[in-house]
Amino acid sequence: MKADQLSIFLENRAGRLAEVTKILSEAKVNIRALSLADTSDFGILRLIVSDFEKARDTLKKEGFTVGRTTVVAVEVPDRPGGLHNILDMLQKEGINVEYMYAFVQQSGNNAVIIFRFDRTDQAIDILKANNVPIVPGPTLYNL
Repeated sequence: MKADQLSIFLENRAGRLAEVTKILSEAKVNIRALSLADTSDFGILRLIVSDFEKARDTLKKEGFTVGRTTVVAVEVPDRPGGLHNILDMLQKEGINVEYMYAFVQQSGNNAVIIFRFDRTDQAIDILKANNVPIVPGPTLYNL
C-alpha cells in the first residue's frame, strides 16, 4: 500500500532541475509525478518514478543527494469536495498531512494524491476502513 518517493536536494540555481531530468531521461526512467519546493538556497524535488532503484543509483553517481521517502497514493474523486472528504476523515483521527501533491490522469475521473503522513500505517488503516482506494506502489510507478 505504500510507495517509494525520491527526494532530491537541489541548489537553487538555473539549470539544476534540467540536470536531473536529463539524467533520468538518459537512464530511461519515466517521471510519474513530481513536486518542487524551494527556499532561497535550495529546493527539494520529490519524484515518483517508473524505476526507483535505477533513478536513485544514477542520480547518486552524478553527485546528487537523494533520499527515499515512504508515501501513500490515494484515488480521490475529481469533483468538488473529493479532497475535503479524505482530509476530514484523517483530521478526525488526528492524522497530520506533512505534505501532498496531486495529478489527474483524465479530467472527470479520479485524481491521484500523493500523501506524506506523520503516522503512515494508521493513515492507511483509516483510509482502508473508509473504502478509500489506495494505489499500490507498483501500480503507481506505471500509471
